[in-house]
Formats: sequence, C-alpha cells, structure tokens
Amino acid sequence: MDSIDREILARLQRDASVPVAEIAKQVGLSPTPCWRRIQKLEAAGVIRARVALLDPDKVRAGVTVFVAVRTSQHTQDWLEHFAAVVAAFPEVVEFYRMSGEVDYLLRVVVPDIRAYDGFYKKLIERVALSDVSSSFAMEEIKYTTALPLHFAPVRGAPAPLEAASATAQPASATRTEG
Repeated sequence: MDSIDREILARLQRDASVPVAEIAKQVGLSPTPCWRRIQKLEAAGVIRARVALLDPDKVRAGVTVFVAVRTSQHTQDWLEHFAAVVAAFPEVVEFYRMSGEVDYLLRVVVPDIRAYDGFYKKLIERVALSDVSSSFAMEEIKYTTALPLHFAPVRGAPAPLEAASATAQPASATRTEG
C-alpha cells in the first residue's frame, strides 16, 4: 500500500458510489490504474465490502442499545452456541468479546423500548447468562464507519516505531565537531 492507495481508501470510505474516474482525478491517476488499485485492495481484503449506509430513523431502527453481557460459562462450546444465537438476531449489528468486567458487548438497534424488551426476552430464553446490563444511547455524538488510515503502513516508509527510533539518538551517539 502506498500513499495513493491510502487516498483512494479515504475517498471510498467517504462515498463508495463516487465514479472511479472522479476518484482517479482526485488522486492524480487515470481511471484504469485507479481501478486496478481498487481491485488489488479488494483482492487483498483491505476493502471488505462496499455498502450503503442507511438512516436508522427512516428504517425504524433509531434506538441504539449497548448490551453488556457477563457469563459464568467460558467454554468453547458455550461461546459457539452464544455466537450462533446472537448471529441469528438481525437487531445485533455489532458483537464483541471483551476484556475486563464485561465478557461480551453487543450493539443492538431497535425501533423502541418494547422491541428491545422482546429481543431481551428471546436472548435470555436461548442462552444462559449471568448478567445482562442494557444502556440506551440518548444522543449520537459521533458515528462513522471510516477507519483511520494514518496507521496503515505505506510502502517505502519506515514503520511508526522504526521512524521514532531512527530520529531518537542516544546521547553517546551524538557527535560534535570542533
């Protein structure tokens, strides 16, 4: 990946419907090389999918609930069962195994509290859980699907740690000419 690839990715993350010719012009390429780069990024798995982002309110999924789950079960079989149960709920849009006090964190989207209660009852009916704590988002302050690209390695550039160590020299290595 080079700096042009990063620029292409930044533009695609903002709006994947922009024509390749327009992206090419913005990054200083002709359309064919730009398209080839996009195809290589897709083949490499850097671009996992190109999707449409929907307005949650307009599809009646405007209530976001963060569900913290604790369990006394920590076996592979239990995890596989729990993951299969959670995957079957379209309301669950994100699902993470966590470190710390909470074992799993789910982001659930529903139209209202009644719909969440229905989801909750179905969840606890299908899986044994020690504790479930739900927090309703009151206001969305920031939301993005765009990943930060300044961490992505750039071909030919030193890795961030290499760059930091290359500029920092120990005092004994400093020379003065007199």
